[in-house]
Formats: sequence, structure tokens, C-alpha cells
Amino acid sequence: MSKDTFLKGALILTIAGVIVKIIGSVNRILLSRLLGGEGVGLYQMAYPIYLLALSVSSAGIPVAISIIVAEKLALSDYRGANRVFRISLGVLAATGLLFTFLLYYGAGWLIEHHFVRDARAYYAIAALAPAIFFVTVLSSYRGYFQGLQMMTPTAVSQIFEQLFRVITMIAFAYILLPRGLEYAAAGASFGAGPGAAAGLLVLLYFYWKHKPGFNHKMETQSQITQESSVSIISRIIKLALPVSLANIMLPVVSNIDLLIVPARLEVAGYTVEQATELFGYLTGMAVPLVNLATILTASLAASLVPAVSEAYTLGDKQRIYQRIATAMRISNLITIPSFVGMWLLATPISLMLYGTPNAGMPIAILAIGIFLLGIHQVTTGVLQGLGHTAIPVINMAASAVIKIVMSWILTALPALGIMGAAWATVADFGVAALLNMFFVYRYVGFTLDIKDTFKAVVASAVMGAVVLLSYDALMTYTLKNTLATLGSIAAGGIVFGMVLLLVGGVQAKDIDQLPRVGEKLTDILIKLRLLRR
Repeated sequence: MSKDTFLKGALILTIAGVIVKIIGSVNRILLSRLLGGEGVGLYQMAYPIYLLALSVSSAGIPVAISIIVAEKLALSDYRGANRVFRISLGVLAATGLLFTFLLYYGAGWLIEHHFVRDARAYYAIAALAPAIFFVTVLSSYRGYFQGLQMMTPTAVSQIFEQLFRVITMIAFAYILLPRGLEYAAAGASFGAGPGAAAGLLVLLYFYWKHKPGFNHKMETQSQITQESSVSIISRIIKLALPVSLANIMLPVVSNIDLLIVPARLEVAGYTVEQATELFGYLTGMAVPLVNLATILTASLAASLVPAVSEAYTLGDKQRIYQRIATAMRISNLITIPSFVGMWLLATPISLMLYGTPNAGMPIAILAIGIFLLGIHQVTTGVLQGLGHTAIPVINMAASAVIKIVMSWILTALPALGIMGAAWATVADFGVAALLNMFFVYRYVGFTLDIKDTFKAVVASAVMGAVVLLSYDALMTYTLKNTLATLGSIAAGGIVFGMVLLLVGGVQAKDIDQLPRVGEKLTDILIKLRLLRR
């Protein structure tokens, strides 16, 4: 295995992310149809708590590994990179085991003290506990390989983890459903454990395959004074603690929804069962679609961390700026049309994927946040790569405060209800993105290219018109929502690409940077007179 380029690494993670999300989407569809909105709501009440415990147990060390390993390799210190990994692996194994027991034995406490309002979620929370140990150890290996800028091991492990997770989730949910909805939700939750174990086995395979070549580099490297274990642990903690807090903010935001949204929906006049169902529509159906649309930006962020760290260690400011500009331009070309398409087809997409139109309104509102979330993800990767790991968590905390206030006020309004919670989430994305952009400008001098962004907006607007016309025409002709939705998405995607080329939104140098196929694709587009050098 060899080191990946920045864009190649992002592409590998994106392909894996697409496969993982496709598997996950199938899982959501099957799980939603198997458990219904109420069962998905029970599952979603447990999952944010699991993410919170997992974030604390891993303590941001995977990102710290990626940053420090990339720094060591930039200086050709292979022994130092190996020491960083081995020390962090021991710490993660210990913390993972600790939090596995804490979550398992603390599930009842969460119910008793009404942190989780529906007592039926107890079994789902307890069933998630074993997965924490495996995922925590797994994350240390992923951080190590990402620091080496080898994204293939992470990508393959993600696919195997998701595949085994979904298989076990559906199987256990189906088997336990006759015993009751709460047991079926617990069966779905349990699938995280076998999935993580499968992903860990894949990473162990890549590690032992890579080890002989890396050992040879360590043996033949020049003499470099090695950093002490105490110093390494100190640096890991210094980098990991803010990253951990940033990671914790994601499940914290989910737990804000868990604590506030169902309770405030009850204030708005809904019953406990209705509130749980609406909560399932928002967090179990709408939020995953937003995450699906930001697969590439999440991959770009993960690839940016070691790439920016390497360039920063070498003092190459021009390379840092170029990588940020490339990542942001690609992010906008994905998130802006995704926002427009999902906003216009929210209800048809809800009906196609989940068999109900009721999630349409939350999906439409959250679609607005796709563009903002993409900016937030990319800029977080940049700031972490620069070593300013505390800034994203401070920004996320500030945006979370706004989300809390808006969720509390808007969700209790009968005229808004679950839509108020969705708008609060969009505000959360927007504030965090703007604050991150401010600090990226401060440290690097980077700002969004207004001209390129405007071209993406124009192409997306034309695409939106085509999507609406195509959907109406296909519905009139076929009377099939799924065919009309898929057909209009395909037509919109083709039109977006063509308009983008016509307005000069994509340049030859952009496509040339794509690994393997870039130059050939550029030549084809030039021959078709859709692109100029």
C-alpha cells in the first residue's frame, strides 16, 4: 500500500461512504417498515446516548493520531509514528472497556431519572453497550492509517462494519418483534457490536499486511531523537481533548433533541406516542438523508486533516490554501444542488424511501442545512489539521446554545411542532459554519469564491426547474412515485452537470486532479466542446 494523494484519499472515502450509506439507507427503509415511526423513535432515543458514550471513550484520540502521525511522517520519523499509534491504542482499549460497562449499567439510571422519557428504550440502550469497546479500538487503527494518508483500510473496514451491522440489526429486530416493539428496537441496537467487530478484523488484516514494509522503513531511517512517552501522551491529550469535545457535541446536539423535542411536542398538544413518532420522522428519517448528501464533504474533511497537517509541518502555506480551495469548491458543487433537489422532492423522497409522506416537511427544512453542514465539515477538518483543535468545539458549543433556545421555543408552538425542531437544527449548522469560516480566514486568509459559488447556484436553479417539470410529467405518465422521483433526480443531475460546464463552473484543472480518470475525462469533454483548457 502506498500513500494516497489528498483527492484520491477523499475519493476512496467517498466511494466507501456512498456504499455505506446505500447499505444504511436500505437498513432505514427495512427498519422503518419493520418497526414503524414509534419503533424507530425508540431506537433513536438510544442511539444518541451511545454516540455520546463512544465520543467520550475514544476521547478524540483517532484525530490526534492522524495529526501527529502525519507530522512525524512529514519529517520521515517512522519510529515516532509507530510509537504514537501503539501508545494511543493502549489508551483507547482501556477507555473503551470502561465506557462499555458504564453504558450497560447506567441504562437503568437514565430511565429512572427521566433523561429518556420512554422507559421502553432501556433495552435498546443496554444492547448498544458491547459495541463501544470494538468501535473504540477500531477507531485507533483508522486514525493510524489516515495519518499515513492510506484511506483504503478505513474505507474497506467501513463497508464491512456497515454490512454486518445491518444484517444483524434486521435479523434480531425481526426475530424479537413478536416479543414487543421495545425488544425489536433492542435487537436493532445490538447490531452495532458484530458490525464493529467485523470492521476491526478487516483493519487488523491491513495492519499486518502493511507492517513488514513499515518495519523496514523504521530500520533504515536516519537516527532521530525519539519523543518520550510522556510527551506523546501529553500532546495526544492536548489535541484529543478539544477534538473529543467537538465529537461529543454531535451526540450532545442529538441528546438536546431527545431531551427537548418530545417534551415540547407534548406541550404543543401531542400525546407521548405521537411525539415519539414525530421524533422518529425528524431524527430517524430526515437527518440520515442530510448526512447522505454530505458524504463527500465528510470524506474531504477526513482527508484534509493529515494533508493540512503535513503541509503545515513543512511550512507550505500555498499548498494549505490550494487544498482548502479545492475542498471547498468540490463541497459547494455537491451540497448546493443536493439542497435544491432534496428541498423540492422532500415528500416524494419520504414516500419512496420510508413508505410515508409524513417525514416530507422535516426533510424539506433540513435540506437547507446541507450547504451549511458541508462548509462546517470542511472547515473543521482544516482547523484540526492546523492544530487549532479547540476552535471547532467552541463554535459548536455556541451554535448548540442557539439550537437549545430555538428548539425550546419553536417546537412548543402548535403551528410548527416538529418543524420548529428542524429549523433549530438548520440554525445550528449555520452558526457553526460561519464561525468556522471566520477562523479559517483569520489563520489562512481563505474566503469562499463568490464567482464559483454563484455558478453553482445558477446551475442548481436550472436543475431545480427541470426536477419539478420532470416529476410532474413522469407522475402524469406513470402514476408511480418511485419512478417519477428517480427519473427527475437523474434528469436534474444531468442538467446540472451540463449547465455547470456551460457557465464555466468546472475548469480543466479541477477535473485533472481526479485520480486515474481525470485527464482522460478532461480530454473527452474538450473534444465535445464542453470544456476548454
